[in-house]
Amino acid sequence: MRWRYAALVLGLCAWAVLPFILPRNLVDLLVFAGIYTVAGLGVGLLLGHCGIVNLAQAVFYGIGAYATAYLTVEVGAPSIAGFVVGALLAMTVALLLGWPILRLTGYFLALATLALSIIGNALFYEWDWLTGGTLGIGGIPKLEAFGFALDTPLRFYYLAWLVAFLCMLLAHNLAHSRTGLMFRAMRDASDAAASLAIDMQWLRTRVFVLCAFFGSLAGNLFAHYTSFVSVQSFTVDKSFSFLLISVLGGVRSVFGTVIGALFITFLPEYLSRLGDFHQILFGLALIAVVVGLPGGLVSGFDLLWRKAAARKATPHDR
Repeated sequence: MRWRYAALVLGLCAWAVLPFILPRNLVDLLVFAGIYTVAGLGVGLLLGHCGIVNLAQAVFYGIGAYATAYLTVEVGAPSIAGFVVGALLAMTVALLLGWPILRLTGYFLALATLALSIIGNALFYEWDWLTGGTLGIGGIPKLEAFGFALDTPLRFYYLAWLVAFLCMLLAHNLAHSRTGLMFRAMRDASDAAASLAIDMQWLRTRVFVLCAFFGSLAGNLFAHYTSFVSVQSFTVDKSFSFLLISVLGGVRSVFGTVIGALFITFLPEYLSRLGDFHQILFGLALIAVVVGLPGGLVSGFDLLWRKAAARKATPHDR
């Protein structure tokens, strides 16, 4: 247990120091990894604890980004208004659409969420009077906190990861609460859960709404960090990326979301330096992780940790 606390302290120290010792481009990637962690947490909750594949997260991500872009640029509203309106819109859409489609199960439900992602992207494109279409919306103001402008990757790094840590804490507490136990009962034994009077329809809808909240929050951070949003940022591919984050990191691990976000952020960046076939290499890396570590990357770290602990516990031969 002491080793776990020591590792946690060392990890926090490394997190605090990294932006000062890394080059600007790597800090920029770390900011995006923090933003993607927030979006991936909702997908991981649905998949890992409820057994629901969500391919519509890019829609909620886009709603949050466009809400803050339109309100701050076109209306001149403060940034907090974009966060609140974006969250309320995303959660309302998730409630209205999630209630009927979450009656489906299995691949039918996955296809329904995929359809939502396709429809959402089409609406972002067609409603150019609101979203700017392919031209997008630029000039989104940088966030400020107590008169301190978060206008550099180093400054935004701490905000993005602070929000990610708070969302991780919320997800962890939820997963280990009585509600989380109902999630797992619904996932593993739906008939038994129904016999215990668990309202699975309402339970699924609530976690879908929470997933939408995480997506809109990440979209808001993305919009303020890049100062520009366009329809190309909220395609179906983005929904698949958020799903990959949870699958690669470990669908039942909150910390695995961080590992998955770092994986899909940094690996493509480094592989792109190898030439035009970098996408093939990235695909092979995905296959290697899925085949070699079915429990995600976090299971590999956990295995190494247990082996190290076992060696420490075993007395040395004399």
